[in-house]
Amino acid sequence: MDREIPLSIQQKQKQKRKQIIKYGSILLVIVIAIVFILNFLQSSISQKNILLGTADRGTIEITVNASGKIIPLTEEIIVSPINSRILEVYKEAGDSVGAEEPILKLELASIETDYKQKLDEKEMMRSKLIQSQVGLDNSLSDLQMQLEVKDMKMRQLQTELKNEKYLDSIGASTSDKVRQVALNFEVAKLELQQLRQQINNEKKNAAAEVKVKELELSIFEKSLAESARLLKDARILSPQKATLTYVNNQIGSQVSAGTQIAIVSDLSHYKVLAEIADSYAEKLSSGAKAIIKIGQMQLDGTVVNITPSVKNGVINFTVMLKDAGNSRLRSGLKTDVYVTHGIQDDVVRIPNSSYYIGPGEYELWVVKDGNAEKRKIKLGESSFEYVEVTSGLNVGEQVIISDMNQYKNKQTLKIN
Repeated sequence: MDREIPLSIQQKQKQKRKQIIKYGSILLVIVIAIVFILNFLQSSISQKNILLGTADRGTIEITVNASGKIIPLTEEIIVSPINSRILEVYKEAGDSVGAEEPILKLELASIETDYKQKLDEKEMMRSKLIQSQVGLDNSLSDLQMQLEVKDMKMRQLQTELKNEKYLDSIGASTSDKVRQVALNFEVAKLELQQLRQQINNEKKNAAAEVKVKELELSIFEKSLAESARLLKDARILSPQKATLTYVNNQIGSQVSAGTQIAIVSDLSHYKVLAEIADSYAEKLSSGAKAIIKIGQMQLDGTVVNITPSVKNGVINFTVMLKDAGNSRLRSGLKTDVYVTHGIQDDVVRIPNSSYYIGPGEYELWVVKDGNAEKRKIKLGESSFEYVEVTSGLNVGEQVIISDMNQYKNKQTLKIN
């Protein structure tokens, strides 16, 4: 059997329900107010938070965008000319170095020994060449002496032949004796001719032999000069007055021939190493004007040294700066590079900004009478300053050129 609830308890429950309804209504009003305020705020924007651009008519220097990096105008990598190890380090990265100033020292014992040995071999080869020349001269001198003796003998036989012919004519000699003397004369003449030919051959052989030895000496001297160059290069010196931007300072470490051990850079003048997508290859040419932007700073430059090959869809090129010694330039700074490839006159244009990513149709906010309305506008080519408007916007109209991505679901905004 149910018991009746006391009146006092019923009154307390009734008051509790009234309080719940009261506070719930207040909370609901607050939530509705917040939603309304947020919705109102999202449908409006402060003028100080936006950038406006006004459409005008003028000229556009059409550009393509590339990315770049500031690098020293001249930079030289020093490599180890020999297999060796580092004995001493005289300079650290960041130090200034003068031309021919030592940077580090490599172990040179083996190459110095080899060089001294080659010097001794060179002197030995010179001595052998002189010895060979003296021997050949003596041999030719002996043959020349024999030639003179045979020439005298032939003239003697020629006189004897004349005498025998005379005696035979007066009956004091015989025909057999005349023929014998004549035969001896002919033999002597042939021997003289043969000796002359032998001397000529010996001279040619001597000249050829001397030439071969001189060539051998010349080749060896070139090898010696290469050893001298290696010995000089192994004394690691700075090739120019510059700043040492890298040095292998691990004393005792082994280095192989061709290993990079130091880099010296001229940090007083710079250039830009840039890269661009290969799809823009036709719009890139040597000698083209380029604009370099580093923050708010702009520098003029000229495109040079376009690489003929494409790597990972990218073409590399260099921009030489007119103000290469600008004091605000620093090695490694990232830059935006704008390369000019054409000019369009008398076009409707608006300021360039982050909203532009290439020719096409855009939804931009057009400002009029304190309100901003989203409108489809077709944009064409661009420069680093302006974007061409092909349709959807008239001269004198203003558009918002700052980032409006948070309002992409809105169609109109009130500008406060």
